[in-house]
Amino acid sequence: MNFKPEDVLLVFQKSIQDWHINSAPANNPYDKDSMDFILYSKNHIDTIQWHVEDEIRRADIPDSDIATLKRRIDALNQERTNLVEVLDDYFLNLYKSVTVKPSARMNSETPAWLIDRMSILELKIYHMKEQTERKDADEKHKSKCQTKLDILLDQRKDMSNCLLELLDDLNSGQKYMKVYRQMKMYNDKNLNPSLYVNEKK
Repeated sequence: MNFKPEDVLLVFQKSIQDWHINSAPANNPYDKDSMDFILYSKNHIDTIQWHVEDEIRRADIPDSDIATLKRRIDALNQERTNLVEVLDDYFLNLYKSVTVKPSARMNSETPAWLIDRMSILELKIYHMKEQTERKDADEKHKSKCQTKLDILLDQRKDMSNCLLELLDDLNSGQKYMKVYRQMKMYNDKNLNPSLYVNEKK
């Protein structure tokens, strides 16, 4: 199996860097049939949402803009979940022929949802590093942010190791994965009462 945590991080880092250079939707540089394409798309959505979440917290924007941003966040969350489920399908297919050992344990988190957390972590690292380099901030602020950055970098190492160990366990049959779709209800007009009740009026 060629799926390596360090390769995942490189794709995420490229996505983040591309967005900050362009500040606009970037063209995905990877082949559409590749896993890297999915990973880049996943992090690209996370990067957009990161900055929309920043904007919605501004005190100087009108309520109408807040509503627009909230709807955008909901849509981005749905896209994010959809792509995690694509990753889930990839891993289900990857390990479908593995003989699961009688003593195997199920992991509560699938590789895809761990990768989702790693994507967000890369955004935290990027933006915390920015804070350590701010020209308009004092040394106390930058020192505090450096301490936080060191913790985030340590977390990156731990999460990468956890992903590698989980993939090894799945590949050897020591663990098995079970996928529970998110089944989000708030965006579905047939499941959200606020949508289907109002639609019938």
